[in-house]
Amino acid sequence: MLDSYHLQETPVTSLRIGMLTPSSNTVLEPVTMKMIKDLPDVTAHFSRFKVTAIGLDAAALSQFDDRPMLTAAELLADAKVDVIVWNGTSAGWMGLDCDRRLCERITEVAGIKASTSVLALFDIMRQRKETRIGLATPYTSDVQAAIVKSFANEGVEVICERHQGLRDNFSFSQVPPDAIAEMIASLALSQPDAIAVFCTNLAGAPLVDSLERTYGLAIHDTVATAIHGAMSLTGYDLGKVSGFGRMFSPV
Repeated sequence: MLDSYHLQETPVTSLRIGMLTPSSNTVLEPVTMKMIKDLPDVTAHFSRFKVTAIGLDAAALSQFDDRPMLTAAELLADAKVDVIVWNGTSAGWMGLDCDRRLCERITEVAGIKASTSVLALFDIMRQRKETRIGLATPYTSDVQAAIVKSFANEGVEVICERHQGLRDNFSFSQVPPDAIAEMIASLALSQPDAIAVFCTNLAGAPLVDSLERTYGLAIHDTVATAIHGAMSLTGYDLGKVSGFGRMFSPV
């Protein structure tokens, strides 16, 4: 039987965030939990679907078909989440309309508001009037070029970029912090409006606070933008999140 002390210490959840998660991703869940650890009224819940490699070939692109994503979203709906977020960056090389359609279909199927890491990133850049950015990713050159083109289609110029040349999705999580910091240091030399760390299996978010102070630039990590998108869509106070970038502070 629980005593009164335990009853008082049990937080009442007021925001349940559902996240669609690539099956081979090992970064976004622990980073998300770090971001909300001081928010007792927020919980995160994850539903996986199969993603193992990132490329422009038909097999790699087919991983992001709506069907498995909607099945995963329906499972999250069983948990009565308040919002569902696609915590991934496939719209970077497939075009943002893919994410826009996905959000519409999630809401149709599950009856729940939806956002994505990429749509939230662009909302943040628009709010902050950032149109010239640096881009850091783990991807191959052809995927990187497709992302640059998608950004341009949305009115954002990638003025400098760095990438690791990797295809295997799990391998992205193994890129060491020093390598991520080196990419950002190189991009900062070009003085973009902001830098995007664009991959939710790249462990950039824990570095953002320190690197923003070092270079005096906003750094938007796409795991953090997923949280930003979920909170923005539900009216949660963004200012309660600290240590993960200027995006959570008033413009």
